[in-house]
Amino acid sequence: MSLATFPTETLMEITERPPLVFQRGEGSWLWDHDGRRYLDFVQGWAVNCLGHCPAVISEALAEQSRKLITPSPAFYNEPSMQLARLIVEHSCFDRVFFTNSGAEANEGAIKLARRWGAQNKRGAYEIVTFEDSFHGRTLATMSASGKPQFRPLFEPKVPGFPRARLNDLASVEEQITARTVAVMVEPILGEAGVVPATREFMRELRALTRRHGILLVVDEIQTGVGRTGTLWDYEHADITPDIMTLGKGLGGGVPLAALVATEAASCFEPGDQGGTFNGNPLMAAVGRAVLEVVLAPGFLAGVEARGAHLAQGLSRLSGRHGLGEVRGRGLLLALDLRRDVASKVVEVAREGGLLLNAPRPHILRFMPALNLSLQEIDQMLVMLDAALDRVVAG
Repeated sequence: MSLATFPTETLMEITERPPLVFQRGEGSWLWDHDGRRYLDFVQGWAVNCLGHCPAVISEALAEQSRKLITPSPAFYNEPSMQLARLIVEHSCFDRVFFTNSGAEANEGAIKLARRWGAQNKRGAYEIVTFEDSFHGRTLATMSASGKPQFRPLFEPKVPGFPRARLNDLASVEEQITARTVAVMVEPILGEAGVVPATREFMRELRALTRRHGILLVVDEIQTGVGRTGTLWDYEHADITPDIMTLGKGLGGGVPLAALVATEAASCFEPGDQGGTFNGNPLMAAVGRAVLEVVLAPGFLAGVEARGAHLAQGLSRLSGRHGLGEVRGRGLLLALDLRRDVASKVVEVAREGGLLLNAPRPHILRFMPALNLSLQEIDQMLVMLDAALDRVVAG
């Protein structure tokens, strides 16, 4: 089937797309308009945590769609309360507000922190964020992000986001003033090339924010819901943040995210926050089904084991091709190519039937389904090895 038969010109051009249209997915695999199969190690940027079209999601959608799709957020609905309870019972938080995207959840976190500052810190509103961070594409979340490409866009930005450096506590303390209400951090800087915050830094950051009487916000849009081998990444550092944001894997492929907070930080009053589709039972039923799978005995241990297997395989390839470090946690990993050929590797790998992501010119990022098989990891390593042979050797 020719690509010319598809009305691609009707879509706004917001990114460069390869000349293929995906029409079907199953587990770790996608099929395009010509029936060609691809091994997917991007999974919608860590969205499809259970792979493409898992039965548990299809069944949850079908069952809930026959009962109730949305009564409006002005009323309670059972799936949203059930999902909120699961999150609260398995975290250090007390309250949940559901959104449609991670950016919307982070926007809500910014608003919640500023509301808390108005009530508890004499109008403090500044939120310290980090260089190379990524918090979304609303105007406020782009302003909060430290992604260099965002700097010239959509000026003037929303003020109030001084920046520090990850794993540099002194740089955080330098930015804290009487105007500071919170520090907002990704436990792993995904868009920066999978750069983890150390456990020691996260613990010191928690102590620092408590010492100054300000909030700690963890953006777990990419790291949450089992991605790094624990249910939430903050567990690796054994800390208790005040606010957490979730997205991507929470819906397993459907638009679902959440703003989660402790009782002390939950200071919204009626009318402060809302959204037409927020917490609708159709999406919440899917989130509940996804979280029940991730919480099942042995699932997170399996993520940790598969992550270790993938990391070991990538390390072998790095040694064979003279590349750089493998970093990350669980099934959120990166390979440093030590040269700006990542986009070429992605292109060559795609030609060979493998989908990869290059967040930086010299970095490959790996975000497969959490329940993929060891055989699929090994198959990916063989395909990547072939792509590296063509690009790096050439």
